[in-house]
Amino acid sequence: METKTDEPAAEDARTEEAATAETVTEDGTTRAAATEDASGADADADADADAKADAEAAGPSGVGQGAGAVVSVALGIVSLTGNWVGTVAAARETLVGQLRTSSTASVSQQIKEVYGDAWHTTALWAGLFALVALVTGAVVLVRPAFGAPGRPQAPWIKSVAWAGVALGVIGLLLAVLKYSDALLGLPPAS
Repeated sequence: METKTDEPAAEDARTEEAATAETVTEDGTTRAAATEDASGADADADADADAKADAEAAGPSGVGQGAGAVVSVALGIVSLTGNWVGTVAAARETLVGQLRTSSTASVSQQIKEVYGDAWHTTALWAGLFALVALVTGAVVLVRPAFGAPGRPQAPWIKSVAWAGVALGVIGLLLAVLKYSDALLGLPPAS
């Protein structure tokens, strides 16, 4: 019995093998084909695992500290520009003052009850937001002292946290001045 060899099939296999061994790019140069052997894929997986282990061993990435610094600045800005909670509380205080004040009350009493208490409520809420901004910024700044030793804090985190502390101090100062009527106090009743 004679065995027939299938020459075209053998030729196709050699052509396919050659196609996977080298690929010609558009500029005419050749490069290795995209297929890799199992040892190359294992080496890449080991390198990825080593990189992840090195990143975990290096300590925290500072994402939480950066977020805290940004929150500190945002709260500082809110304390200076006003906030929804303060506005609603001031409107409520105005309504309460109108309900408490009778039409026979003196003008100075009406001003104090209707406008003065609302002004103080707005200053109080601004001061609370400023205080939270100040504390948050300070916590971010002192956090590296309690974290991973030898790992410095990123400069941008320090800068943003200092900005939050500064805005908190300014907001707190302005809130105290508004609450004590040293800044934009109520007009005297004439």
